[in-house]
Amino acid sequence: MAESVAGRVFSVLDAFVGAPATLRLTEIARRTGLPVPTALRMVRELVAWGGLERAADGSYRLGTRIRAIGAAAPCPRGLLDISLPALRTLTSRTGGHADIAVPSGGTALCLVSGKRLPLYATSAGKILLAHGHGPLAEVRRHTRHTVTAPGALGSQLIRIRETGLATAHEEYVLGELSFAAPVLRHDRAVAAVFVTLPTSTPHDRVDSALREAAHTIGRGIANPPR
Repeated sequence: MAESVAGRVFSVLDAFVGAPATLRLTEIARRTGLPVPTALRMVRELVAWGGLERAADGSYRLGTRIRAIGAAAPCPRGLLDISLPALRTLTSRTGGHADIAVPSGGTALCLVSGKRLPLYATSAGKILLAHGHGPLAEVRRHTRHTVTAPGALGSQLIRIRETGLATAHEEYVLGELSFAAPVLRHDRAVAAVFVTLPTSTPHDRVDSALREAAHTIGRGIANPPR
């Protein structure tokens, strides 16, 4: 899949995850897999926007614009605390395992279980991908049902944005079906609430239960308890 300009910009920002405070251009290029001239163009765009800052020695660090955005986002611990009542209700209504995931280092980080899920092969990951949380890492098959064709995956993401729901049928684990919905904060998806069920379990009421849980959590992070 050809990477978009936005995807290249996101990959530059992701290069700083788990990295030293500052990185030189050659290290950014190595971490992202981008040619040095391409990495330089992305870095210059980010510096102009305020997402990166150039240090005196010529290296780069995350800028004030990124730190301001991070400060505005709900922290994972606080998000989990707000989400737990809705997740318990979702588990009770569906009989499945409910969790909430946030984007983290090119994966979907599950706040209840602590697992990291691939963005392209799980319902929670597809929600995050559909709402611009990437970049899309290397795509590989986890089961025979994993969708890896760029056109098919792209069509799924369009449909997810239109419907507000994502499904993954045995794409990550055989015998497992998952459903997810975005958690919105100021009309932006900041997380994905999802439920996982055995494929043999009836799931006719999952959609409405998921939407309600996502709405409840979104309302909670918009108006956190004092």
